[in-house]
Parts: sequence; structure tokens; C-alpha cells
Amino acid sequence: MIKYTKVIFLLIGVMIFELLVSQSISEITVKELKDHVYFLASDSLQGRKPGTPGGKIAAEYIRDHFIKSGLSPMGEDGFQYFSVTTSVEPGDNNTLLFAGQEAVFGEDFKPMAFSSNSELEAQVVFAGYGIELDHDSVKWNDYQNLDIEGKWVMILRADPEPDNDSSLFISYGGDREKVLIARDRKAAGIMFVSGVNTSKDDELMGNTFSRVTASAGLPAINITRALADSILAGERTIAELEKEIIDGKKTIGFDVPSRVTVSTDLKRVEMETQNIVAIIEGNDPELKNEYVVIGAHYDHLGMGGHGSGSRNPDTIAVHNGADDNASGVAAIIELAEKLNADRNNLKRSVVIMAFGAEEMGLLGSQFFTNEPTINLKNVVVMINFDMIGRFDESKRSLAIAGTGTAEQMEELLKKHEDNSDMSFTHSPEGYGASDHASFYGAGVPVMFFFTGAHEDYHTPLDDADKINYEGEKEIIDFKFTLIIDVINSDDR
Repeated sequence: MIKYTKVIFLLIGVMIFELLVSQSISEITVKELKDHVYFLASDSLQGRKPGTPGGKIAAEYIRDHFIKSGLSPMGEDGFQYFSVTTSVEPGDNNTLLFAGQEAVFGEDFKPMAFSSNSELEAQVVFAGYGIELDHDSVKWNDYQNLDIEGKWVMILRADPEPDNDSSLFISYGGDREKVLIARDRKAAGIMFVSGVNTSKDDELMGNTFSRVTASAGLPAINITRALADSILAGERTIAELEKEIIDGKKTIGFDVPSRVTVSTDLKRVEMETQNIVAIIEGNDPELKNEYVVIGAHYDHLGMGGHGSGSRNPDTIAVHNGADDNASGVAAIIELAEKLNADRNNLKRSVVIMAFGAEEMGLLGSQFFTNEPTINLKNVVVMINFDMIGRFDESKRSLAIAGTGTAEQMEELLKKHEDNSDMSFTHSPEGYGASDHASFYGAGVPVMFFFTGAHEDYHTPLDDADKINYEGEKEIIDFKFTLIIDVINSDDR
């Protein structure tokens, strides 16, 4: 009898030990977040550019952590492979005709590296900076009351707050983000022109073709201010329009009577990169066939340079991308571990993803939504983490976008926000400059978490020692309870 009692107590002790170990393993800690960010943002990975050894090492690191945490890899051993463009060179057929005159290739205009190869004759519409932004503190729509369907849209590069390094516009001022918006509004082509604040000497963009990116699906060209002023045909000049928009903090858009004919011709060389995909299967007999997708992109700008997306294009150096987006990847690695530790209590299935080639135009997430490993119609919500590492303790504010993409979203968020001492700003739109936009375009509700732009964004100064790891842990802990609520809700 004593022998059996000892065995029973020993088994109970083992069970308690295993429970304590499980709880310890699944706990999200500042140390683990720091370890992930310091590895992914190390100089040795050289900026995690897609198609490079550093990018591959980052992908394997993330995949291995998913498997170690107990997730089931999807695709090819956790990878979903796709191609990206590694170099772009101009072909022989790049022309621009306007008012009977032919512009000079390389002096007056050049195709952007993400331009499609096509020929287009169409009317022109001027649309300011080509930005749409609906935020609690800023509302801006350069396309308001404009019809750009089937037309060339002429827009200024950069954003209307050029002297504000913390501007909300920074994340919306990139060329590729503007192309996505114009394409969604059915523009036939896009003309980028640099204002005085972007190029005082009215020069075309430097070595546009070094940018590694895919075709945007429409012709896109960079033109000089001089050529743009001629196309505007006596309306205000680009310099005047730029000053009026910036000084007046207002949008300006109008139809231009001119018609322009452009032929674009680019030659591309491609290389393979990958998404990382893993799943935690739910336990409810019916709800396990529905999914919550949690994602973050892991790529960055490599060594920078002209056309890379760097805000310091003249500096060739490792762009470590600690906030953008090693911070988001650290979050999903830790969430994967914590959710899997609780897998027996999860009703819906959870897909955890790290996207490749986001900086090239959301290519990884677009590839997944075109070639999904699950039925997208059964995805309840896609939750995206991008730049959550610079939580400002003085403001304690977290930005959440996508709050208008599902009927219950605001109610759900309020329920959890009321129990937090953080403050929150909401943006209803589902499109934006990160991977959630691909899912929203596929009809999936989205939530996007972001701690704000900063002066180190897309520069070599976005380093691991500048991350607020305690603040990031607080964000993840807040999000975990919300995610559990969505996973286990009886209602979709």
C-alpha cells in the first residue's frame, strides 16, 4: 500500500512539474523578445533582403522556432516559395509623347522599377500626394471627388509634412503604397513627380532600377517638374501646387486637359524567396475549420542604396530593421509559443505567418492570398504586427487600423481596451502600407497594430538597442487576451 501511495504522489509531482514547466515555457518575457530582435536585426543578417543569405537565415530561424513551439508546418516544411525580382534594366522601347513632342528618356522621364510593360494613351488627373489616410487625428484623401479610372494620375512624391520626422504621413508616403491606392481606384497609369522639397534641382530619381520589386500591374513613370508643368498646361506649376498643399494643409486635385502617350519597357531577373507558415489546429468539431491568421513581415532593405526604399539612399550600410519589422516577428514567435501551450482550449485553428518581400510591395502576403494554404472564406480575421517596438511611455498610445472592417470590431476592442491603461487610436480602413491590406483586398476583416513612425524608419539607425521591450511585451499581452476571445467566440 505504501509503495502504491509513493507511486501516486510521484505521478502527481510529475504532473505538477510538467504543468509548471509548461506555464514557464509559454510565458512571454522581455528576454525572449530581446533575443529574437537582436538576432533578426544583427549586422550578420545584412538587412534580411529577400533572396539573400541573410533573408534565408531569418526565415529558417522563424520556421525552426514555430516547429520547436509545437506548431505544424504548412507548405514545403513550413515554407511557401515565390519569386521576386532581383534586378531591373530598361529595355529599348521607353517613349513619352505629349503635344506632338517626344520627351527624352533618362532626362525627362524614366519608368519606375515596379512599372508594368505596356503602352498607354490617356488623359491626366492631378491628385496631390496620392494619399488616403483616415486616422483619429488626421483625415486626408487626395482622391476625393476625382475620377481617375482609365487615366494617368500625376502625384507628388513623399508626403505633405516633409519637415516632420514623426508624421503619420510617413507610412503612407512611399511610392509603392501610392501605386496600390491608385490601382485600387482603377487608374490606368501613374506619374510620379518630385516637388522642390524632394528634389531642389528637379532631377529624376537616382538609379530607380536598383529597386528589387515586382510589377505593380500598371505603367508607372518618374517625370521632371519641367515636363509635369508642361503637361499641366497653364494650371499652376508643381512648385506652386506643392507649396499650396503644404502651407494650407489641404488636398488639391483636378482634371488636366492634356493627353499623354507612354510606352514602358523593362527587363527583370528573378530569385526565389519564401513565406513561413505554420498552424495550430483548433479543437471544436465545427469551429476548427475556421481560422485566425496572425502575421508579420520579416524582410527589410538590405544594405540600402538608391531605389531600396531607404530614407538615406546615399548611405550604403546595413539597414537592420529592428522595429521594421523584427519587433513584429518577435511578437508572432512568442504568441505562437503561448497559443500552442494552450492549444487544448482553442476552438478555432490559428495560422501563424511571417511574410517575405513586404518591403517590395506586399509581395509575400499577396502571393499567399492568391495561393492560400487554407480557405480564405473561412478566415475570421487577419491580425498584423508591423513596427510595434517604439512604444512611447509618455503617450502610451497604440494605433489600431482596420477597426471598420467587421461589424463587431469596435465593440470587441472596447471590451479589452477598457481593461488597459494604454490609450488607443483607431483607423477604420483595411488598406494600408502593410500585409493586412492583401487580406482585406481578399475580403478578410483585419486588425493592424502599430506604435508609430519615427526618424529612424527606413534608415541604418533602426537598431535593436532602441526597442522598448517592456512596452512591446505589454502590447502582446494585451493582444493575447483579445486573440483568445476571437478564437473561442461562439459567433464569427
